Amino acid sequence: MANQNITFDLESGTPFESNIAINGGANFSNTFTVKNPNGTAFNFTDYTGSSQMVKSVAIGSSGPADATFTVGFTSAAGGKLKISLGSTSTRNLEEGRYVYDVNVGSGLTVYKVVKGSVIVKAGVSSAPS
Repeated sequence: MANQNITFDLESGTPFESNIAINGGANFSNTFTVKNPNGTAFNFTDYTGSSQMVKSVAIGSSGPADATFTVGFTSAAGGKLKISLGSTSTRNLEEGRYVYDVNVGSGLTVYKVVKGSVIVKAGVSSAPS
């Protein structure tokens, strides 16, 4: 599990850029501690989140989501946002480059908080039989 501190500015609405790697067949999770530009925690109370990834357009795919992350707030008031995929989901991903984003919303207001590239790495060995 990775942990990252990021800053999100509501005024600009520009998402933080963060690249991640996923090992096929393994559980994946990443926790983002989101702060306002003044250093205080971004308060996610009353927010919901969503996050998806798709094969990178650079390699010719722009279809539906290849994976949908589970999004949770481990500390809404503390700005802690967690995305995760279980091993069954990562096992079904093809090795390669993907893109992802994380959106949060409250009512009709939606913010893209973080986005980036995902590298999916296939396993190089299998369990002994």
